[in-house]
Amino acid sequence: MKKKLLALLAAGAMLLGLVGCSSTPATPSATPAEGGATGTGETVKIGVSIYKFDDNFMTLYRNEIQNYVDELNKTSDVKYEVTIQDGKGDQAEQTNQIDNFITQDYDVLIINLVQSTSAATVIEKCKEANKPCIFINREPSAEDMTMYENEDGTPADPYATMYTYVGADARQSGKFQGQLIADLENKGDLNGDGTLNYVMVIGDPENVDAQYRTQFSIEEYQTASGLKVKELDAQRGDWDQAKGQEIVANALTKYGDEVEVVFCNNDAMALGAAQAIEAAGRKVGEDIYLVGVDALAEAVELVSTGGMTGTVLNDHINQSHKAVDAAVKASKGEELDTYYWVDYVKVTPANAAEFK
Repeated sequence: MKKKLLALLAAGAMLLGLVGCSSTPATPSATPAEGGATGTGETVKIGVSIYKFDDNFMTLYRNEIQNYVDELNKTSDVKYEVTIQDGKGDQAEQTNQIDNFITQDYDVLIINLVQSTSAATVIEKCKEANKPCIFINREPSAEDMTMYENEDGTPADPYATMYTYVGADARQSGKFQGQLIADLENKGDLNGDGTLNYVMVIGDPENVDAQYRTQFSIEEYQTASGLKVKELDAQRGDWDQAKGQEIVANALTKYGDEVEVVFCNNDAMALGAAQAIEAAGRKVGEDIYLVGVDALAEAVELVSTGGMTGTVLNDHINQSHKAVDAAVKASKGEELDTYYWVDYVKVTPANAAEFK
């Protein structure tokens, strides 16, 4: 032990001698900034849970999250590590993922909820662990988003500025769908009786986006057109193409030429509806109209060729970038706004080429 101690002391003396002879002052090691993982050489771990990978729009969204993080890492002193997991459409599965992210001490969570009604539970979990949380795509209720705010919108608890929702206002997408039909020369009223007969294909009645698109598409149509409306059928399609096809096929069998417009809460279901319309011998733009939301590549192609009346761009690029930007901001200990919005855009045959 004495020999080892003497050796260490000798080595220390030599090191001090070298430092003393140097003309350049020693540079201290970089240390993390207080209040967040933002110092040079730091790593920020971002945990992402997507409601399910088997979804066309969220596939684009999650891929763009990864692409954007990769680009950030090319120029940033901070290394951002993103782990994206599949919620598999199962809230219990997603809750387990969130628990694991917290247990493994991830710095920020980005959550695309399986069930929007689970937001309060997720917020409480993240608050208890003091983890920032970024909700995307599926908007929690206003009550959940303001649960730690005073009536005047000021924070009632510090955690009020540690979670946010990044997305597009689904009310706007619904309004744009209504306008797409109201802007037609005949306002969608093919038989000219002053009443629009429609079928509504709903994503998920418990989902806020589905509720808003269903409600505001019809309300805006009535306001913009001045005509009456008649709902022939409204069915839950779970955002699924095959279900959209089945719902519309059944509606066309039951109501035939009475159906003037098919509103779909997303493009996947609209693509299924287009298949059903074609199989029934109907032609979009001549004896029926069809609108969706998302501006998926296949839907935009149909709009450009007349297979759909229109769709509404759900901008996954800007939304995913804003979500990552919010996560970066939160990782630095900076306050978040309650909402970060990205506008929808109407896609028609006249401008479809811009979105291909």
